[in-house]
Amino acid sequence: MLLAYFRRLRLHFVSTIFITVFVLFSSVSFSQNTYPSKSITFIVPYTTGSTADLLARNIGNKLSVKWGVPVIVDNRPGAAGVIGTEAASKAANDGYTFLFTATSHASVPAVKAKTPYDAMNGFTPIILLCNSAMGLVINPNLPFQKYSEFEAYVKSHPNAYSYASPGTGTTQHLAMELLKQRTGMEILHVPYKGISGAITDIIGGHVQASIVSLQAASTYLQSGQLRMLAVLSEDRSKSFPSIPTLKQQGVNEVVDTWYGVLGPAKISPSIVAKINADINLILQTNELQELMDKQGLVLVGGDSIKMKTLLQNEIPKWKSVVKKGNIQVE
Repeated sequence: MLLAYFRRLRLHFVSTIFITVFVLFSSVSFSQNTYPSKSITFIVPYTTGSTADLLARNIGNKLSVKWGVPVIVDNRPGAAGVIGTEAASKAANDGYTFLFTATSHASVPAVKAKTPYDAMNGFTPIILLCNSAMGLVINPNLPFQKYSEFEAYVKSHPNAYSYASPGTGTTQHLAMELLKQRTGMEILHVPYKGISGAITDIIGGHVQASIVSLQAASTYLQSGQLRMLAVLSEDRSKSFPSIPTLKQQGVNEVVDTWYGVLGPAKISPSIVAKINADINLILQTNELQELMDKQGLVLVGGDSIKMKTLLQNEIPKWKSVVKKGNIQVE
């Protein structure tokens, strides 16, 4: 009798374990198959109307329709993107909060002594959305038609020229400092509070050059108020196909403005794969193609490794530029 009792007890115990494991496995499977099951938040660490914001809202609208859940865009600008980025880094890693960010994510850690997050290891790369070319522009009254002529003159006349940027520590500032370090040019930096004032003073001849986004400079280039000597991207710009890249002119350097999506650290690979695949499909739609064309953006897309590789390359690159140039941001 006692032996039979223990046999029934063992059978009951094994059955309980099996049922528990089955329920747990079924719950996990159900959870994965129904993701997302509630609203998703896209944190944008920049102002409403910025390029990152426009991308987040347009992609978010389409994902909301596809997934059947609300996608909320939460703008948290300030401190060069640090405020919103910190909030995203501290969010739960359950796949319901993502960061729509840009080039400053890689450059800010270089110019700030300390950030409240780890720009590389504190995030999960999701997708590199697109990039935008920048170019070296000069006052058209200067006697240079080629980049090589400009570089040769600046090298032979140290600090005779000055260049404008939209502010100390901005991508445009660091890009010119990188170019100076690669070529040995000596040219003075004049920081402005935004790109508009910088372009105005180049046209007026108060400063001689700048590195600017082609989107910001396009109207002035077409009207002849600015002259572009080189494009800093990997390939020539479709808008200005006659202008060679820096690499084509002997300077092996590429600097783009980019936009991408990150999540908090350690998001499930299955969730990363899903949102990456769904955003890739949306990037191919006519609506997103038209938006990127209007903003002067070039589609990148692809797997999450592209985003990871970009950060692995850019974060140490900008830190090196800042250290070598002894750049300090007040």
